[in-house]
Amino acid sequence: MIKDIIILQKRELEKKLKELYVPREAEIKEIQSDLIKVIIGPRRAGKSLFSMHSLSRQPNFGYVNFDDEKLIDVTDYNEIICAVDDVYNKPKYLLLDEIQNLAKWELFVNRLQRQGYKLIITGSNSRLLSSELATHLTGRYSSVLLFTFSPKEFLKFNRQKATEVENKAHLNSYLELGGYPEPLVKKLNYKEYLSTLLDSIIYKDIVKRFKIRSAQGVEDLASYLVSNVAKDYSYNTLMQVTKCKSVHTVEKYLGYLEESFVLFRLNRFSFKLKVQVKSPKKIYCFDNGFISAKAFKISSDIGRIYENTVAIKLKKLELERKISIFYWKNQQQQEVDFVIKKDTRIQQLIQVCFRITDPVVKRREVRALLLASKELKCGNLLVITTDCEEEIEEEWFGIKRTIKFIPLWKWLLK
Repeated sequence: MIKDIIILQKRELEKKLKELYVPREAEIKEIQSDLIKVIIGPRRAGKSLFSMHSLSRQPNFGYVNFDDEKLIDVTDYNEIICAVDDVYNKPKYLLLDEIQNLAKWELFVNRLQRQGYKLIITGSNSRLLSSELATHLTGRYSSVLLFTFSPKEFLKFNRQKATEVENKAHLNSYLELGGYPEPLVKKLNYKEYLSTLLDSIIYKDIVKRFKIRSAQGVEDLASYLVSNVAKDYSYNTLMQVTKCKSVHTVEKYLGYLEESFVLFRLNRFSFKLKVQVKSPKKIYCFDNGFISAKAFKISSDIGRIYENTVAIKLKKLELERKISIFYWKNQQQQEVDFVIKKDTRIQQLIQVCFRITDPVVKRREVRALLLASKELKCGNLLVITTDCEEEIEEEWFGIKRTIKFIPLWKWLLK
């Protein structure tokens, strides 16, 4: 039976390698080395296809997809490897897809490496990004983050060479549709595809995996938060909305959604860790497409879509451990959308403002930046807007700073 599954998966592999493929910005370095290559990112972001094409230049590789209930119930993993060796004629390279579904996967992977296999493993769980990965894999490893299409990849698919007007039009589509590759490449209905995908993530990656008795609480929580991106929240409010019995349950469900690359949280910046932990957090979605597909109603507040788009790009940098990101708010409720911290230094303060041509809005955003600049001792101030591009000096109550304004589409493509 296991051999039959591997044969069917081989046919699936051969079919996928013939499909249209958009080369990704990410790269697997030293593919021929003994390092275990770990490809991490959201479900359906293209990790499998990326890995297959990365290995396609090698003379022979085997493929096992553990997103299959028949395989994850197997107790003797030797049977899987025997079947792979038979079907693929003892391959030197192995691609193990969605490895997190396999019980004690780390022991299995370590053993295969000791036996001389060159491994690429993929996973749709952000816990594989944490320091615990080092404790799981006794051998050396390298990790690659692969998310849904970036704006550059989205534009690359739509048109190799485009005018500025065309680029803006494509990026407006990106803001609404998000970057999931499959509906773009296969011209599927985005809303139906992403609605079904989010349901699948909730039920397969969360409810089934963590043995949650009632799925409604997780589903209600996801729908509510996706409808309220770029807003702060309290656990008590979420408990009432989802009818969960305790704050602890809400926090646990939110953690599962974060691990599955659906949502992520942003801490309020404070020099005191205790204040950071206790302060309300802001919520964002890993892909704008989920907002269009699953929000209670498609929001007319394009400003929050702008902010979520910026948050996604910054979050990727944070997951790559290049920066840390926060938001800032003072007691007067003046707010700066993003505080960028690198090492121990505040590197940049960013406001995202769709309606910057409104004098009242502009004054509010600029004043918050100036106050945060003084408190956090940071002079690198940026406002991401629709079309405004300039550099001006602003002053308020003796705080004088130079502020840069840049259109969102230009910032995304930098």
